Amino acid sequence: MLSIVIPCFNEEQRLPRTIEHIERYLDGKDLLYELVLVDDGSVDGTRMIMDAAAERHASVRVESLPRNRGKGRALAVGVDAAKGDEILVTDADLSTPIDELDKLQAALNNGAGVAIASRALRGSRVEISQPIYRVLMGKVFNLIVQAVLLPGIWDTQCGFKLFRADVAHRVFAGLTTDGFGYDPEVLYRARKQGVKIAEVPVVWRNSAPTKVSPIRSSVDMLKHVVRLRFRG
Repeated sequence: MLSIVIPCFNEEQRLPRTIEHIERYLDGKDLLYELVLVDDGSVDGTRMIMDAAAERHASVRVESLPRNRGKGRALAVGVDAAKGDEILVTDADLSTPIDELDKLQAALNNGAGVAIASRALRGSRVEISQPIYRVLMGKVFNLIVQAVLLPGIWDTQCGFKLFRADVAHRVFAGLTTDGFGYDPEVLYRARKQGVKIAEVPVVWRNSAPTKVSPIRSSVDMLKHVVRLRFRG
């Protein structure tokens, strides 16, 4: 079985379309799956949309945090609840379309324990780009991550990642950050455990607005990367 885990904070506008696309795609493949929606303390209509989806479709499950903790913590809760043999974590905006899943599954079938979508490799196709300042900040951040933590991985921050279930449960179980710095942490943990990480070029479309603060979130992520490196 495949588990898809989506962290959601105030996503009432984008979530219905995302749920519809995932259900239509996976139902068409006749694949056994569960969609784990994690409410990260939303204060809009996100939870009502989740509950309605769970009532309508037996494959949808809802997890929740009592207050907003951050993307990393919401994913840790969702992964802990996931029951699939493979676990896909993806963003509520579905910037990487769900039909790119086949490429990541092929990488797992070829021996990887983690397959991550990448916007930085030859063969990737960015159809709608981020603002130029965010593109540049992302490139600088990834160069720092390569130098400090994960040499050879060009895009740690794309939010579409497929894990073998045993790997996902191990690397998310002791997550030390609640926020956007979760990506380099779980990949660093996987690599330290000898897990093969495959970076896969995908189609990607920027979806506005974003909850990532260009300055505050970047500084928090950098601090977390440095702490991870020197903590070992």
